[in-house]
Amino acid sequence: MDISLPKKILRQKTRKIKLKDVFIGGDSPITVQTMTNTNTSNVNDTLNQIKEIEKAGADLVRVSCPDEASTASLKELVKGTSIPIIADIHFHYLRAIEAAKAGVACLRINPGNIGSKEKVKDVIKAAKDHDCAIRIGVNAGSLEKNILEKYREPTADALVESALFHSNILEDNDFQKFKISVKASNVFMTIDAYKSLSKKIDCPLHVGVTEAGSFRAGTVKSSIGIGNLLISGIGDTIRVSLSSDPCDEVKVGFDILKSLGLRQKGITVISCPSCARQQFDVINTVKEIESQLEDVLTPITVSIIGCVVNGPGEARSTDVGITGGGKGTHQIYINGIPDHIIKQKDVVDHVVKQVRKKIKNIY
Repeated sequence: MDISLPKKILRQKTRKIKLKDVFIGGDSPITVQTMTNTNTSNVNDTLNQIKEIEKAGADLVRVSCPDEASTASLKELVKGTSIPIIADIHFHYLRAIEAAKAGVACLRINPGNIGSKEKVKDVIKAAKDHDCAIRIGVNAGSLEKNILEKYREPTADALVESALFHSNILEDNDFQKFKISVKASNVFMTIDAYKSLSKKIDCPLHVGVTEAGSFRAGTVKSSIGIGNLLISGIGDTIRVSLSSDPCDEVKVGFDILKSLGLRQKGITVISCPSCARQQFDVINTVKEIESQLEDVLTPITVSIIGCVVNGPGEARSTDVGITGGGKGTHQIYINGIPDHIIKQKDVVDHVVKQVRKKIKNIY
């Protein structure tokens, strides 16, 4: 049962591009991506991490290619995964050309350090020859020297000017299969840059707050920045940048989309913060249920409420619900309707079984 929101977000129109079998932009679902943190030249470690990222539900994965050994491993990585791989390139345009030849779905190049216009043209030719998309990745921390001299410091206008300059190079070379990001670690600068850019170009936008920080602080910062833009209809693919496990980035990314009703994937838990009225240990019950259902990608909603104050009302809009009923018994709801009563000791296992039964019935 999907949770319907009273107000539907209207996405700004962008053109659609394809990365292997994943569409970005237009009316396509907003995709969630992350980035590996292994040494890319170590194929086994990188493939193992990509497989975990796939299990977490990521639509795309980016790998860093700082040297020739990294790009040399790309063919094997592309063969070993079912989700499109994006090669992250800095400083040396030849790495981008090697990555395109290896079969990656997209090249992320940073205009501030990739080199001259002629080198960018060589990258464009490789992308055309190998049906590879490009992301123009503008970052406040690595703007071009002439842009910094003009604005004296990173600003939203500086990010947009850099992005438009390089998008013009791609378009002048008859290349339309690209997306853009204009990221900063400052939330306000990020929001201003994307809002300004979205009015000036129709290519898909990759949205994120760069170097957002640790798991907790970075989640809050990213949710504010990315959420603000998504509510404004801006964003076709997102990456939550955390100093944490890449799978955490994927999970937070989907949680942001779910909270805005933009995409449903996996379990959506509605739970109370708990208080003296709770009839079971809500906090640990939620933790355990989420842990046991981490593998679920089917959209399904679960309410876990400790008492009868809000429990029945919340359960009406969920697929599976539990409400503390007193005297060691708890009401179970299925499809929003009271279904049966269980005893205290059965809470976690019983809810997990009901969710898996519900998923089985869906299919």
